[in-house]
Amino acid sequence: MDLRDFIARCEEEGQLKRIGAEVDWDLELSHVAKLVEEQEGPALLFENVKDYDSPVFTGAFATTQRLALALDKPTHLSLCELTREWMKLAVDKIIPAQEVESGPVFENEYSGDDVDIFRFPSPRFFEKDGGRYIGTAVFLVTRDPETGGINLGTYRMQAQEKNRIGVQILKGKRGDRILKKYKKAGQKMPACVVIGCDPLLMLAGSAMVAKASEYDVVGSLRGEPVTVTQGKVTGLPIPADAEIVLEGWIDPDDLRPEGPFGEYTGYYTDELFHPIPKPSMVVERVYHRNKPILWATSVGRPVTDNHWMLAFVRGATLWTELEKMRIPGIESVYLPPEACGRFWAIVSVRQMYPGHASQVAAAVVASNTCTYGTKGVIVVDHDVRADDLPRVWWALATRFDPARDTQIIQRGRSTPLDPALDPDSNKLITSRILLDATVPFEWEQKPVEVALVPEVVERIKKRWKELGLDD
Repeated sequence: MDLRDFIARCEEEGQLKRIGAEVDWDLELSHVAKLVEEQEGPALLFENVKDYDSPVFTGAFATTQRLALALDKPTHLSLCELTREWMKLAVDKIIPAQEVESGPVFENEYSGDDVDIFRFPSPRFFEKDGGRYIGTAVFLVTRDPETGGINLGTYRMQAQEKNRIGVQILKGKRGDRILKKYKKAGQKMPACVVIGCDPLLMLAGSAMVAKASEYDVVGSLRGEPVTVTQGKVTGLPIPADAEIVLEGWIDPDDLRPEGPFGEYTGYYTDELFHPIPKPSMVVERVYHRNKPILWATSVGRPVTDNHWMLAFVRGATLWTELEKMRIPGIESVYLPPEACGRFWAIVSVRQMYPGHASQVAAAVVASNTCTYGTKGVIVVDHDVRADDLPRVWWALATRFDPARDTQIIQRGRSTPLDPALDPDSNKLITSRILLDATVPFEWEQKPVEVALVPEVVERIKKRWKELGLDD
């Protein structure tokens, strides 16, 4: 599946709207996308962007139906059910990427003075943004110079000059660790920016995948190898059917101001108050398909497709990690998109021994997925689905004792994008709270839940039409 296949699938399923009227890339496009997302509307293909003859695609993951289409699963599945499907596939054997000599990405090629990233309709999203952003649904391909491992990292990217983009590689991220290795060696880091591809590659790029290339992870999810080709300057693997690829170098010693930007938290980043130097990529070569599709996400306050993407991917990778940790009894896993798909995690567990729920909570914050940015974990019993928020609140109200069931962790790894952290701190450390909303396993006398009689429920359902309730 490439991006065009995915768009076609969305259209077939009534999940896409083509916008033929002219829309300005400056604020208008992003505002249309955001308003439609808040109404849980379709994905949008802007076919008439002012000053441009190539389209912009938004809202890719803003409904569970479209997430299901990306995963090639039935569209009736809930987010928890989709994360289970990812988990079941991700624990299978990894299928390595397959390299080919060429692909549609090379239909057009520019180098030297012909490089101009403003040939693409990058939007300006919000009023106080520092400029236009070519990278909001994008990943950066890099290679670890010591291990040779390939990393796909999702970082926002600002269009700064015709051949230069600012790349927000946050401290501690895998991309930052790789960049430091090049700095230590006194070298520039080769890099490729991929815009528009198999939607699963975008999802995997936003995941925190340990000890595996995201290309290979997607191969296992698809059941067949991802097709890649080599960038002609860096030799890095890029999707052969990508819409747009920018290839070049990041000098670890050349840091430049980037931002501010209206981030996925719903707040502007700290660059609004003072400049923050960031890595900057010099683009040496540009490749793109004929009439390339620029993939973008409107970001901003929840809930947008960015939050659905994070909620899905992080829930799926967390469940996969818990499965690989051999944590028994996991029934469902959920990271609410309303919590930015990152900051809170909810896990439903079928308890098997005393302390089981505490083990689950500890495993969540120890996982590769939730070690970064997560501030709260709620564990509920098996009779409460992790994504059934009214029942989660019920469990917190009736099974949770604050003194008995609360653990505070003082120092956990955080993201500097969290607006709740002290702006005068380094914003790399956060506290965490673990809430056990389960009935203690060891209690001999447990609360007795008021429950409907299954036989009566079944009898009533058969009379639903007779009772005049089928409307």
